[in-house]
Amino acid sequence: MNLYEKIKNREEKISLIGLGYVGMPIAVSFARKVDVIGFDISKEKIELYKKGIDATKEVGDDVIKETTVEFTADESKLKEAKFHIVAVPTPINADHTPDLRPVESASRTVGRNLTKGSIVVFESTVYPGVTEETCIPILEKESGMKCGLDFKVGYSPERINPGDKVHRLETIAKVVAGMDEESLDIIAKVYELVVDAGVHRAESIKVAEAAKVIENSQRDINIAFMNELSIIFNKMGIDTKAVLKAAGTKWNFLNFHPGLVGGHCIGIDPYYLTYKAEQLGYHSQIILSGRRINDDMGKYVAENVVKNMIKADKQIKGATIAIFGVTFKENCPDVRNTKVVDVINELKEYGINVVVVDPVADKEDLLNVYGIRLQEIDDVKDVDAVIFAVPHEEFNFIKLEDITKMYNHRWNGYSDVNEEVAATSETEIAKYKYVMADIKGMFDRKEAEKMDYLYWRL
Repeated sequence: MNLYEKIKNREEKISLIGLGYVGMPIAVSFARKVDVIGFDISKEKIELYKKGIDATKEVGDDVIKETTVEFTADESKLKEAKFHIVAVPTPINADHTPDLRPVESASRTVGRNLTKGSIVVFESTVYPGVTEETCIPILEKESGMKCGLDFKVGYSPERINPGDKVHRLETIAKVVAGMDEESLDIIAKVYELVVDAGVHRAESIKVAEAAKVIENSQRDINIAFMNELSIIFNKMGIDTKAVLKAAGTKWNFLNFHPGLVGGHCIGIDPYYLTYKAEQLGYHSQIILSGRRINDDMGKYVAENVVKNMIKADKQIKGATIAIFGVTFKENCPDVRNTKVVDVINELKEYGINVVVVDPVADKEDLLNVYGIRLQEIDDVKDVDAVIFAVPHEEFNFIKLEDITKMYNHRWNGYSDVNEEVAATSETEIAKYKYVMADIKGMFDRKEAEKMDYLYWRL
């Protein structure tokens, strides 16, 4: 009986190392079929899970309460498992070079608790070669065992889309790789227990690593192209959304849209690939160009909001702007590497006060990482401009009529009460009363303009 059969029969356990937005849903999914140990170094996170609280909002509190996952911050519990899945983040440093410390630390943790006959599968996004050249030596050193003889290693890139309730672990084809045919077969069969969409057996670990890192690089480049088009069309006075709607009528036109590209994957993974390429003497042309465009979009949004405030005769210094949505994407509490913060910081450079509303965002992370305190929608008033940055479902109930009540209702130094008196030949009231940036096109442009909005979007 091989390891797969023992896991299936609950004679051996699976462990998940790293219970964040990716690892926790994997642990919960496997727990429906086999015995699972869920490990994380954060005792606070483990306590929340034990209480049935899903801080990630990926599966929901009810699922957490019902799951059989054995949540723990005690690494010695890993000795009870024979199949280890490492799903820790792989961030970048300030200079855009890979920060492998989380995956190295996880490798040391697993290595210290590794038993003979185990398989370790890495899911963290890395450049080709990290699993074999960085992780295996650490596992061997910490365990005192030999890879290939005492334990084996594989790689299966995570494809979970945080906040997406449709494309889940079960519904996305899973790429798997092993160091040899035996490990590949076991790894594939283990994942087939939970992945309904099936698995793709990659020919090597490096191939699987490369497949993952180019998935997000491709998306990053395509969004960068849309962002560049948006910049061009903005200068031409053409609505980008209208252009894309027209172009999208062709069967082979790719459905991408401009936007702020942040988060822990798309805005980071391309740097892993270009880093490795530069080590080999090749300097990226297209990938890094796309990254530069996307990294600058926060500044671009802020600049256009300020320009439109000037057009609407708004005082800039001391003005107040409300921003709706601060997470890196819609319907997800994750604020890691969110580019909305770039918009906020740029506006502050102009002396503008910024209030932020986000019913979804992780309040603690937002405060600890960025120093941003959230406000409630009902508390937003006397603002000079509004930016809808993230299209959370919670914002769908907001109508333009509601937004108008949030403004300070002063134009050219006169309130709307005495507007009629003030509007003389000497003092002309500004054409636009309300300045709005609708980054993802949540509202109808024509309707907004009829209501005296100076409306702008990417």
